[in-house]
Amino acid sequence: MKMDKLIIFIFLLQGVWCGDWSISLPENIEALSGSCVTINCTFDIHTTYDKYLNDSAVGVWFKNRTDYQTNVVFHSNRTNLYFKGKIIGKLKSKDCTTIFYNVTSNYSAIFFFKIEGNGGLKWTYTQKSALIDVIDSPRKPTVQKFKDQMEVEVHEEVLEGSSMCLRCSAKTLCSSSPPTLTWSSTDRLHLNENSRLQLDQPNQTEIISDLNFTATHLLHGVTFICTITYQLQQRNTTAQNNITLRVQYAPKISLFSCNRTDVTVCLCEAHGNPSPKVEWFLSGRLVSNSTNTSISEERLSSTDLRSFISLHQSLTHTDTLQCVTINTHGNASKLIQLVSSPQEMTCKETQIHTIRKD
Repeated sequence: MKMDKLIIFIFLLQGVWCGDWSISLPENIEALSGSCVTINCTFDIHTTYDKYLNDSAVGVWFKNRTDYQTNVVFHSNRTNLYFKGKIIGKLKSKDCTTIFYNVTSNYSAIFFFKIEGNGGLKWTYTQKSALIDVIDSPRKPTVQKFKDQMEVEVHEEVLEGSSMCLRCSAKTLCSSSPPTLTWSSTDRLHLNENSRLQLDQPNQTEIISDLNFTATHLLHGVTFICTITYQLQQRNTTAQNNITLRVQYAPKISLFSCNRTDVTVCLCEAHGNPSPKVEWFLSGRLVSNSTNTSISEERLSSTDLRSFISLHQSLTHTDTLQCVTINTHGNASKLIQLVSSPQEMTCKETQIHTIRKD
């Protein structure tokens, strides 16, 4: 019974003793080959050794294992070890944050920290480690889409007139200077962007660039490209991501013309999203295919439709021809007054354009 109590006491004593030797490390760190890597690190020691935690204390990093001295890759008092870097935190303030330079694939490993000092201060923190993953090229930035300040799916279509924000973000990683984000577009638009740095997670910063605008039909099908550029010591490296904007809008008539010889032939071109339909009205009456009239259509794209009408009957100077295009968001109309003499045939156009808001 006494032996059992002694064992329990020893375990309790170890728990109290070890509880003071704690360390905080990020579990996973991503580093870019050719750049640097920062390990954010804080630690604690038993109060018995606080007086020895001074400017003479040193920090040591082990790679993969802690039980062999040959696995030491960094020592704050030695310059001839394999990894070049420095402890940028203050050890006497229990900050062991360290930066390594000229990262290569050999840095992909698990790292453990050790504190050493006078008076028997020596402890290897084996309970926690940091895994560094070295990538050869940067990951593409993340692109998000916001409509009226609410995030929507990247592929979701938006209605013309909506307030839009395209957001591009990426981890800053470690480099000689912060990376930059730039926007471009397939239509070479003038883009008003706003970039900033912000804390994404504890001890981790990301760069964000917002592109704000109002959705119009001119932006339908335009691809916006976000490029991140990291400035490395030997070179610059980039990664890209893009988003294609899909805008729903009421139809518009882009072309309306007539040619009259023995037969009056008119052309009406309309575009809208969803794709509109086209109807013809002769002097206010809906026209369909008949012996005197022929109508044909040509689909130019997913948003563009061209419609032809041929009128074989005789016309008077009071006859009008109207092209009306319709989709779920509204309609547009153009009207031509047909003049009986071919030499006098001119178009008197009026446009009626209404939009239905959903």
